[in-house]
Amino acid sequence: MNVCFVTSECVPYVKTGGLADVSGALPVALSRLGVHVKLILPLYDSIRVFDHGFIHATEFHGQSVSVADEVIPFNVWYGHLPDSEVEVYLVDCPRFFHGGRIYTNRPDEVLRFVFLQHAAIRILQQYAWSPDIIHANDWQTALLPRLIRTEYAWDHLFGRTRSILTIHNLAYQGHVPEWLSLRLDGVGNCLEDGIRHADRIVTVSPTYAREIQTYEFGEGLDGWLRSRGWDLDGILNGMDTEVWNPASDPHITTPYSAEAPGGKQQNRSALLKEFGLPAGDDSLVVGVISRFATQKGLDLLLAVLDDVLARSPVTFVVLGSGDAVLEDGFRYARQRHPERLGLRIGYDEALAHRIEAGADAFLMPSRYEPCGLNQMYSMRYGTLPIVHATGGLADTVIDLDEHPENGTGFIFRQPEPQAMAHALTRAVQAFRDGNRWAAAMRRGMQKDFSWDHASQAWLDVYRRALAQSRP
Repeated sequence: MNVCFVTSECVPYVKTGGLADVSGALPVALSRLGVHVKLILPLYDSIRVFDHGFIHATEFHGQSVSVADEVIPFNVWYGHLPDSEVEVYLVDCPRFFHGGRIYTNRPDEVLRFVFLQHAAIRILQQYAWSPDIIHANDWQTALLPRLIRTEYAWDHLFGRTRSILTIHNLAYQGHVPEWLSLRLDGVGNCLEDGIRHADRIVTVSPTYAREIQTYEFGEGLDGWLRSRGWDLDGILNGMDTEVWNPASDPHITTPYSAEAPGGKQQNRSALLKEFGLPAGDDSLVVGVISRFATQKGLDLLLAVLDDVLARSPVTFVVLGSGDAVLEDGFRYARQRHPERLGLRIGYDEALAHRIEAGADAFLMPSRYEPCGLNQMYSMRYGTLPIVHATGGLADTVIDLDEHPENGTGFIFRQPEPQAMAHALTRAVQAFRDGNRWAAAMRRGMQKDFSWDHASQAWLDVYRRALAQSRP
C-alpha cells in the first residue's frame, strides 16, 4: 500500500503539539507493516536540513505551482525519518515558511498551507507516484480530499486514491478570509471542507469521535460530523515506548520497571529535592505538565488549591506556561505555599521525564482532550493519572474505586473544581494503602499504548477507505 502523509509539523524536525508526535511515529509504525509512506511537510527556517541528513532534490529546481491566481516557486529537500524507510520531502518556500514561526497570525496564514497542499500534489506528480491513500491532518492539509477529486481529477495518478482526514483538535479550523475564499471556489472553512470531502474521517480517540458529534464539543461542525457518522472513526494515538521508558530513560535518577519498581522512590526523592520541597513520605506528590490554557482546566486547580492543601497531605509539582493570568495564579499560589507547591514556568523536556518518574500521581483536568499522551506516559512510569472523563483520557484511564481489580487511576465526570478536588481526595485515601497503590501502578505500567498496536487499526481504516464507494 502507498500512503502519502501530509502534515504541518513532525518530530524530530519541528513540533508545537501532539500532531508532530503522531506525524513522526505513525508513518514509521505503518512502514514496519509493509506500507510505503511518503511524508511531506514544510521546510521551516528552524529545520537544519544538513543536521538531519537531507539532500536537495535537484529535479525540483525551477518548479512552481499556481495558487489563488499566483505562481509560487519552491524547492524540495529529501531524506528519511530516523531509522526508518519513511521518505520525507520538505517543501522549501522561504516566502511562506521562513518567517521564524510555525503558525502565524498573518493575513496569508491559510494561503501558506493551501500552497503546501498543491506542492505536495506536485511532488507526487513529479515522481509519477500513485498513492492508495492521501492522509491529511487538521485544517492545514484538509483541502487535499477535495483537490484530488476536483482540480486534479484529470490526473490518472489519483484515479483510485482515497483520502483520510485526521482531526487532532477540532477547535482549530482554518477560517478563510473573504479575499482568499473568492479564489478558492468559495471555501470558507478548511476543516469543514475536509470533513465534507474526505473518504473517511478519523479522530485521535474513540470518545472524542463521539464527543465532536455533539453541540457541546462540535465547535459548530457537529452537524457535518453527524452527517458523516458512518465514515467517522476514533483511533487512540500511540506513544513512543522507547523515549518514554523508565527502564532506560536517561533523564531520570534511577531506572525502574514494573518487575523492579524500587527505583520509583529514588526518583521521587530526587524530584522533591530539585524543587526544594520537603521529602515527606506521607504526602501524595502530584505532577502537572501542561500548556496553561482554559482547555487544560488548570483554573479548576487554582480555584480549590488552598482548600485541597489545607485538608489533605498533597504536594504539587507544576511545569508549564501559556496564559499570563494562569501563570500569575500559580506564582501567587507558590508564594502562599512554598513547601507544598513546586513551580517552573516554561518547558523542559528532561524535567518532564523527571516529573513523570518522581510523582506519585499526575493531574489532567482538561475540559476536553482529543487524545492526550501524558496520562499514558504516567501509567508507563507507575504514576497514577487523575483525569476528567473526556476524549482519550476517558478511553485510557480506569477508575480505581469503580474497578478495584483493574483500576489504573482516578476519574471525575464533571469539569468542576469540587469534582476534581474529590478525585484528589480519593487518590490520597488510596495512596495510604500501599499494597493497593502498588498493584494499580503495576497494572498501568503493563498497559500497551505502543504505536505498533495503533498502526494496525490505522491499516484497517485505510483498507475500509479503499473498499468503500465515495460519498
